[in-house]
Amino acid sequence: MRAPKLSTSSEIVTVKPMQNPTPKTLPLWQTLVCGAVIVSMAMGIRHGFGLWMQPMTQEMGWGREDFATAIGIQNLSWGLFGIFSGMLADRFGAFRVMVVSGVLYALGLFGMANAASPAWLALTVGLMVGAAQAGTTFAIVFGIIGRNIPAEKRSWAMGVVSAAGSFGQFLLVPTSSYMIEHIGWHQALLVLAAVMMLVLPLTLGLREPAFAGGQAPARQQSIWQAVREAFGYRSFQLLMAGYFVCGFQVVFIGVHMPSYLKDQGLDPQVAGTALALIGLFNIFGTYATGSIGQHLPKNLLLSAIYIARGVIISLFIFLPLSPMSVYLFAAAMGLLWLSTVPVTSAIVAQIFGVAHFSMLSGFVFMSHQLGSYMGVWLGGWVFDHTGSYNTVWYLTIALSVFAALINLPVREQGIQRMPVAA
Repeated sequence: MRAPKLSTSSEIVTVKPMQNPTPKTLPLWQTLVCGAVIVSMAMGIRHGFGLWMQPMTQEMGWGREDFATAIGIQNLSWGLFGIFSGMLADRFGAFRVMVVSGVLYALGLFGMANAASPAWLALTVGLMVGAAQAGTTFAIVFGIIGRNIPAEKRSWAMGVVSAAGSFGQFLLVPTSSYMIEHIGWHQALLVLAAVMMLVLPLTLGLREPAFAGGQAPARQQSIWQAVREAFGYRSFQLLMAGYFVCGFQVVFIGVHMPSYLKDQGLDPQVAGTALALIGLFNIFGTYATGSIGQHLPKNLLLSAIYIARGVIISLFIFLPLSPMSVYLFAAAMGLLWLSTVPVTSAIVAQIFGVAHFSMLSGFVFMSHQLGSYMGVWLGGWVFDHTGSYNTVWYLTIALSVFAALINLPVREQGIQRMPVAA
C-alpha cells in the first residue's frame, strides 16, 4: 500500500480515505467541568507569579532580570513541551499527559519555594513548571474538546474553558497576594503546590473512550504530513505571528505590572486587585469572543482585539496614574486578556480538523510563548538598564498594530484534501 502523498499546493492535500466507526465521546458537561477546573487552577497560579518578583528578589538579593529570566524560561518550556505533549495527547489521549504534568507542576512550585539561586529558580519555576503547564492548559484541554464536542459548539466550548482559566486568575491571584502578605512567599508556594495535586482526580473525568487500551483512532495523515501541511499554509503562519504578539503583551503586563505600579508609589494591594480584575473581566471577555466566533469572521475578531489592546495600553500609560485608572485599565484589558485563545484555537481546528489538533495548537502556542519570553525578559532587561519600563510599553502598542494587520488575511475555511486510491 502506498503512503499518503502530499500535493505541491499549500492548500490541497492528497490522502487515502480511511473508514472508521464513529468513536464514543465524553459527555459535554463532563468535558467542560473537568477541563475547566484543571485549566482554572493551572492558569490561576500561573498568572500570579509576578506577585513573587519583589519579595523573592529583595530577600534573596537577586535582580529583577534574574526573576524575569526564570519566568521567560517557563514560557519557552511551556511552548516547547507543548508540541510534544500535544503529540502524545493526540496519539495516546490526554489522561496520561495531564497526570504527569499535574505532579510536575506541584514539584516545580515546591522547588521554587526552596530556590537558593537564580539557576535553581530557572530550573523549578522555569523549566519544570513550564513543562507542566504544557500538559494542564489550553492545547491539551482544547484537543479533548475538539475530539468530543461537535464543531458547531466548539468555539463556544473553548470560550467556556478559557473563561474558567480567567476565573482561576480572579480567584487565585488575590488569594496568592493575601498569602504572601500573611504567611510569607515561601509558605504560599507550598500551599499552591498542594492545590495543584487536585488535578489528579479530575483527570479521571477526561479519559477518552476513543483511546481505550492506549490506541489512537485511525488518522488520514502522519505527524510529518500534518506538520508539512500546516507550515506550508499561509494562514497558519500568520496566526503564529499574531500569537507571538499576544504572548508578549499579556506576560509583560502580568509579570511586570505589580512592580511597575509599586515603582509609581501605589500600594501593592492595587496590583493584586488589578490582576484579579483582569481575571474577572476576562471571564466575560473569553466567553463572549468564543460565542461571537461562532457567528462572525474570526480573523476580523482577532484584528479588533489587538487594535483595542493598543488603544487601552496607550490610554493607561499616557493618562495620569491612580488606583482608579489602574482598575479601569485592568477591567478593559481583562475583556481582551485571553480572548484570542478560543478564537485562534477554533481557527486551527476549523482549517485542519482535530486529528492532530493538540500538536498543531502546540506549534501555534510555541510562537505565543516565544513572545511571552521576549516580553518578560525584555521588561526585566530594560528596567535593569534604564530604570524604566516606558520603552517596552511603547513596543506593546506598536505590536498591537502589527498583529491587527497580519490577522486580516487569515482564511478560516477548512483545508481541502483530495483522496486517491491505494
